[in-house]
Amino acid sequence: MGAFYRRILDSALGALLRVEFTSEGSEVLDFAVILLLETKDGMETIRVYDAAHGHNEMHRYTRTGGKEPGEVFHSGTLGEGMRAAIIEVERGYREIIEGWKRHGPPTASARPPPR
Repeated sequence: MGAFYRRILDSALGALLRVEFTSEGSEVLDFAVILLLETKDGMETIRVYDAAHGHNEMHRYTRTGGKEPGEVFHSGTLGEGMRAAIIEVERGYREIIEGWKRHGPPTASARPPPR
């Protein structure tokens, strides 16, 4: 079963959390946890945590270079990784966004992935 939800983290800042996942019973088979920022130029992807390669990865985005290569961020199951990613974004989105802002003007590759 696939599911999707979006939550406003900070309306004044324009920070959003988007979570997509596929599960079978209680087992998470795939997921993406995405930190988005609404800017004057549109919606920008700031960070993505996913299981696209079968393990828990984190991709930073920069304003100058877009998506960077993935790094393993959690050694547990995909469900544990998804929950850890959500907590990390909820707790650290301000600092993550500040780091992204320090890396120059936006690029087309930093736009949110299409639905």
